Amino acid sequence: MELLSIRGGRRLQGTVTISGAKNSAVALIPASILGEDAITIENLPNIRDVGIYKQILEQLDARVVHNESELIINPAKMVCNPVNNGLVTELRASYYLMGAMLGKFGESCVGLPGGCNLGPRPIDQHLKGFQALGASIEQSQGMIYLKADKLIGAKIYLDVVSVGATINIMLAAVKAKGQTIIENAAKEPEIIDIATILTSMGAKIKGAGTDIIKITGVESLGGCKHSIIPDRIEAGTYMIAAAATKGEVIIDSVIPKHLEPITAKLREIGVVIEEADDQLLIRGKHDYRAVDVKTLPYPGFPTDLQQPITTLLTQANGCSIVTDNIYGCRFKHIDELKRMGANVKVEGRSAVIEGSTCLQGASVRATDLRAGAALVVAGLCAEGTTSISGIQYIDRGYERIEDKLTSLGAEVWREQTDEQSNEQSNE
Repeated sequence: MELLSIRGGRRLQGTVTISGAKNSAVALIPASILGEDAITIENLPNIRDVGIYKQILEQLDARVVHNESELIINPAKMVCNPVNNGLVTELRASYYLMGAMLGKFGESCVGLPGGCNLGPRPIDQHLKGFQALGASIEQSQGMIYLKADKLIGAKIYLDVVSVGATINIMLAAVKAKGQTIIENAAKEPEIIDIATILTSMGAKIKGAGTDIIKITGVESLGGCKHSIIPDRIEAGTYMIAAAATKGEVIIDSVIPKHLEPITAKLREIGVVIEEADDQLLIRGKHDYRAVDVKTLPYPGFPTDLQQPITTLLTQANGCSIVTDNIYGCRFKHIDELKRMGANVKVEGRSAVIEGSTCLQGASVRATDLRAGAALVVAGLCAEGTTSISGIQYIDRGYERIEDKLTSLGAEVWREQTDEQSNEQSNE
């Protein structure tokens, strides 16, 4: 079993360059199969989810060339085979293949997605959108079958704001006949990124980044070259890590506007932040104030940073309350933080944190991607050595995390143990 070990107590100092957005990459890759020509995706994060998607597309006879931070996808000879192998269960974003293949072939057969276990995450809004566009839906033996003789544009109102449903409906609608209107659409920067690549391929999309997106279907899409936006969640994680270690770190290659929710909350806690065109300087302090945090759809505080900021708040003076309005079950990191001495309890959708606490190094387990990030932050500011298992989750969303942290002065390394994990990964 592989562990990520951290000897804590070191202030992070220096500059860290942020990779391309994981949440964009996993949607841009399936979007690329809608074209008739090759698509080049640049600034691609070298993470586990990208490698899984490459394998899936190759099994569908797409030609895929992966050169470090660049992926070239030629879908000209793709076939519409069922996607039902174990790879689907390792990748939550595999559901984007439903919309992309439905848009490309008029049908798809994709296994139910896996991903981090964050409690119920239904795809009913995705299916509602496909059905409104004219697709029939059958579910059998863990597979979802979609088929449409012809996709017809429609007005679709999402009952809940959903990034996944918004993107999936966009993928299915770009080649549908007529106009599709998505109301109560998600407004995340990743939505705009997907709209940008589709528009470069020849799609007609208006309103991305607002709550109403209008798509006029086209007959065919071509190729293009597209560079992924910076990963605001990775950036936010390093901002929190710098604050937790009382460090001074420049977060490079970011879009500061995308980070306004986390910047505002960190300043409320007492962190000093200076902005430049594509950089943020994070300067930690020794006295932090307790605050309340509530996760909301963008431009609210992101649920993907709920777990890391919970760790930071163990270092603040007073009582903080963190409420996750997106995923009410996203508190599996709390028991692990308690192993390290944190004074935290879960009440429904909220975590109540009593600070400030001197965390102690311990053996802990990452149960999902962002829980892993929270434990990394804890290990960095704890006394002694922390060993984190389940690091395959961390590798899903953080490129070269140990290298980046080491460059900032942290003492981080990977090691193998003879102990075997009894749990099967369900990412």
